[in-house]
Amino acid sequence: MKTKTMVAIFAMSVLVLSASMTYAKDFLVGVEAPLTGTLARVGSGTNEGIMVAAEIFNKNNPKHKIKLVTIDNESSPAKAIAAVEKLVGQGAVAITGGYGSNIIGPASDAANKAGIVYITSGGTGKELTARGLKNFFRTTNTEGYNRVVKSLLTNWGVKTVSIIYSTKEGTADLAKDANKDLGAKGIKITMHPFDPGINDFKPIINKVKLQDRPDAIFMIGYENDYVGIIRAAKVLKPNVKAMVGVWSLATPKMAVDFPDLMPNIYGTALIPDPPEFKTAEGKEFAQTFKKMFKKDLDYLGELGYVQAMLLFEAIKRADEKGTLAKGKLADELRKTDKETLMGRVVFDGKGDNTAYEQRMGQHQKGKVVIVWPKEYANGKMNYPAVPW
Repeated sequence: MKTKTMVAIFAMSVLVLSASMTYAKDFLVGVEAPLTGTLARVGSGTNEGIMVAAEIFNKNNPKHKIKLVTIDNESSPAKAIAAVEKLVGQGAVAITGGYGSNIIGPASDAANKAGIVYITSGGTGKELTARGLKNFFRTTNTEGYNRVVKSLLTNWGVKTVSIIYSTKEGTADLAKDANKDLGAKGIKITMHPFDPGINDFKPIINKVKLQDRPDAIFMIGYENDYVGIIRAAKVLKPNVKAMVGVWSLATPKMAVDFPDLMPNIYGTALIPDPPEFKTAEGKEFAQTFKKMFKKDLDYLGELGYVQAMLLFEAIKRADEKGTLAKGKLADELRKTDKETLMGRVVFDGKGDNTAYEQRMGQHQKGKVVIVWPKEYANGKMNYPAVPW
């Protein structure tokens, strides 16, 4: 009898163990991102954050395992579409990544046609949420960037600003909004649009120097654009008090690669360099990032982490409710209302994060210091100050 009892207990243990092992579920999530090409730096930074999110999520959720499949879109809209279609064919339940509104637009269209969620932090163009797509979500938008720049410039009391901006969708939208909002504050604005293919900014900077004579220059573009604009300004030396940019500018990588151009430059940044986190989640994120990539993180990694973690958590909730298989992931993601490492995230019916707020960093002595708004600052701003 004892032997039979022991055999029965052993058999039951095997069944329980087997059940617990088979209960773990794998969920394939596609990542399409610019890992090469003109947007490689920002795409790689965002992708690193996504990878950290998967690592932490899988460690903390043993019954739900995220498996990432990443495809380089080479900073090309056509290849982004092809990447989405390939990921859908491989069985991805959702797609994240993307950078640049002109790339994210067609890529998310392809995802929407396939009926799967596409979530990003890399596209701010207003047209992205004006399409009425059920499956599109983003954690950042033009309003969040424009708000912090407007408050910074008005705090300085500037009277004139030259806006130098790329004619791409997201950058043009931000430039138009900034022109309207700053103009409403009584600030004189001069607009200088440029084609994304430009590589010599000296003619524009010369106009700014001789004709505009502004208090500040507001740059709205991407990494290569900023480098070109600042390099031209350093040669021509317009008499300005500050040079301000937005995304992809206030990062440690820019400080390392262009140490002669970055001193005193302003750009949007959610975290300082070196990074500082007070929450348990933030500390785990920073530690995991450094362990995986042997370097300190920047705000691009933070954005990638947040968008991915929100997606992974929604996948888990939908699966537990039995709605994931019914194509209801978008409905679950739309219920998001969470305080994250980048602040509160709340998605509206269009998939936009209505709670998005940015912060302003400044390159100082090879580091990025958060200087605005005051409640988030971890250092004092240098003003007036330029790289030359």
